[in-house]
Amino acid sequence: MIAHLKGRLDATGIDHAVIDVGGVGYLVGASARTLAALGRTGEAATLFTEMLVTEDSIRLVGFAHAAERDWFRLLTGVQGVGARVALAILSALEPADLSRAVLAQDKATVARANGVGPKLAERIVRELKDRIGGVALGPAAAAQAMPSGAGADAVSALLNLGFRPAEAAGAVAQAEEELGPGSTLDALVRLALRKASR
Repeated sequence: MIAHLKGRLDATGIDHAVIDVGGVGYLVGASARTLAALGRTGEAATLFTEMLVTEDSIRLVGFAHAAERDWFRLLTGVQGVGARVALAILSALEPADLSRAVLAQDKATVARANGVGPKLAERIVRELKDRIGGVALGPAAAAQAMPSGAGADAVSALLNLGFRPAEAAGAVAQAEEELGPGSTLDALVRLALRKASR
């Protein structure tokens, strides 16, 4: 499994980028939002990745932030949502906006994405509400839904250990509050694990 790529942006297309890592060019599918965040050709680039394996292909999909990758995983877990539709949703909505839409059961917002009709939008908000937890709406929920930097990496680590997104985000938010700004990923994960197990 390839978790992330760190190298030089070699080229971009409508729906992909090529990242040169030590002389090897990785073709990575990406949302419009991620492609816009990458910068110019020839500059350093880092992408969080998800590997998609099917009977006839192996593909990489890349994301500018771990939270976007986590939402991709949630979205593709919904019946009828493939990689293309998930990327279209993430091109149209930031993770924080998507969190608010799911928690508010706002299918019209999700339906703004290309390829998402009303029925699919309704299925997405209905199925994902239980998966992201019943977090109350408001600024605190938005902050929990979209941590950045070491916080986002810590949430991703907890998700990989099997925690639900709401549990992971809540535990990391408490750990960040207790440790203060500039805390390391290792310290955040350790304290978040203690908070989540209480």
